Amino acid sequence: MIRDQKDNLFSLIKSLTKSEKRQFKLYVGRIEGNVDAKFLNLFNFLDKAPRYSEKEILNTGFVKKQQLPNVKAHLYKQILISLKLNPLHQNIRSQIREQTEFATILYHKGLYKQSLKILDKVKEIAFTHEEKNLVYEIVELEKLIESQYITRSIESRADDLIDQSNAISELNVIASKLSNLSLKLYSIILKSGYVKSNQEKNEILEYFDSNLPDFNIKDLGFREKLWLYNSYLWLNFLVQDFSNCYKYSKKWVELFTDHPRMISLNPVWYLKGNQYLLESLFYIQDHKRFESTMESLEQNIQSKSFPKDDNIEGLVFLYLNTDKLNLCFMRGLFHDGLELVDGILKGIKRFRDRIDEHHIMVFYYKIASLYFCVGNNKECIKYLKLIINNKSLTMREDLMCFSRILNLFAHYDAGMDYHFDTHLRSTYKFLLKMNELNEVQTEIINFMKALPDVFPHDVKSAFKEILEKLKKYEDDPYERRAFLYLDIISWLESKINNIPVDQVIRNKFLEKNEKA
Repeated sequence: MIRDQKDNLFSLIKSLTKSEKRQFKLYVGRIEGNVDAKFLNLFNFLDKAPRYSEKEILNTGFVKKQQLPNVKAHLYKQILISLKLNPLHQNIRSQIREQTEFATILYHKGLYKQSLKILDKVKEIAFTHEEKNLVYEIVELEKLIESQYITRSIESRADDLIDQSNAISELNVIASKLSNLSLKLYSIILKSGYVKSNQEKNEILEYFDSNLPDFNIKDLGFREKLWLYNSYLWLNFLVQDFSNCYKYSKKWVELFTDHPRMISLNPVWYLKGNQYLLESLFYIQDHKRFESTMESLEQNIQSKSFPKDDNIEGLVFLYLNTDKLNLCFMRGLFHDGLELVDGILKGIKRFRDRIDEHHIMVFYYKIASLYFCVGNNKECIKYLKLIINNKSLTMREDLMCFSRILNLFAHYDAGMDYHFDTHLRSTYKFLLKMNELNEVQTEIINFMKALPDVFPHDVKSAFKEILEKLKKYEDDPYERRAFLYLDIISWLESKINNIPVDQVIRNKFLEKNEKA
């Protein structure tokens, strides 16, 4: 089987909408000589091509092999310029930059007053929209002009610009340090998941405290607070303090409630804040707030004022489907979750270039868990294989580990014991290699290893024994993370009481909410 060759230009062309293609042709068609240009012929060819093939391009004869790299580079640049001119891709940031460029042109022509007038207006817009990096650039340009042409229009103009520059610079430094801290914590959780010991927790807390910049909360604007709440959120995810995860993700979302104009300017951060809020509610099992938050998010996304582009469309698919699956897990309605699978698989295929491998594997794990809970173990194993056999997956070691443990349970339930010892040994070696062989995992491996030798009439007693051993770890701050990925307790209870797993989980949900 021949694999399609990936090409950046081809991917860009295939991402264009009909209106964007039409605008591109109008843009290049404004110059008469472009009609038969090689780059336009290449565009038309690739637009119709089902896959990228350099051989097929050269067979057309409109471009030679030695010309192709330059023609491709020129076409790529022209498409981006055309997209830049499209109103759909213009926002307040692009407008500020455009006005700043105009001011720069006027400055180079020696029209200082006109340049300063534009900069004064655009600086106010940048301030209003919390674009402090752009404000800093504007102030620096104002300082440059004032150093060459003293307007005398405002008394103590130099001092004002110096004060503005210092204040903005200080806030930019705080924002940069907070964003660095957030990114580092995020990379840790992607690499290895939650902390596994007091030593790891203390290392994380020490790193956080030593890298948290000094600040007065009253001095922070929207952007600095956004990074601050982001940093605290990831810290609390790492140490599994989900109540504080809820606290800081709620602050994150409320930041947009207090500054509604920021939603259209920062739609991705708005979506992420809501997603982390929903994830926190999932972990603390607050299904009522979860449902109301998800309903509110869907309404806001569907409103006409909410920005829409390819990136947002992919994120909306990712987040809303993750949330719908999580709600099914919370409520124990696994058959409802299975009804979402076909749509999710189609979405993965459609948005594959916009969703990272990690999130796709999380989808596969959740789908596998759905099938496991309804007793369709062969389908469960099918999706787990997609994770286990993924050699390129270097993130979320804990996800890879628990995929192997769930794979053991599914093989046992399916009666597929002819390769069970092989799966058991490979799982044990993998956990050992990943430093994931904690108490819960050790108990599970030992139990599954001994299970084939247990007499049929003693099996239920064996399940009761392991259940009692594992229950003591449910509230352990480092061992309980095993239960976040896999409801081992409910599986054991289903075996003991001869009840399907999904019914055990559903009964627990109903019992909990009757008491509430």
